[in-house]
Amino acid sequence: VQLQASGGGLVQTGDSLRLSCVASGISFRSYSMAWFRQAPGKEREFVAAIKWDAGSRPYADSVKGRFAMHKDNAKNTVHLQMNSLKPEDSAVYYCAAGRGLISSSLTRDQAYHYWGQGTLVTVSS
Repeated sequence: VQLQASGGGLVQTGDSLRLSCVASGISFRSYSMAWFRQAPGKEREFVAAIKWDAGSRPYADSVKGRFAMHKDNAKNTVHLQMNSLKPEDSAVYYCAAGRGLISSSLTRDQAYHYWGQGTLVTVSS
């Protein structure tokens, strides 16, 4: 199983970035997918998720209205479109995959079985 995240970089406040995560070795349609992030000195936090059946798409309050997550089952890929970026969005972003998962578990990192290597997002002020 491999989750390959990409798309991070250095941008300015207000800019946009699109992160991608390509999954291999799993039955992608059966997996809920999520993005988490971890800033230096802070705990990993939930950002966004899509339930395996697309029945639930939770977002962290801090990113609602600015970030949008999309799951492409045909390409085994999830994207995180990040708009109106702020310095506090700076972190390493990780994609995660969890088989099945119920809606109430989507925001919990312990629920996910597989993790990507992370991609660094830095937003300068």
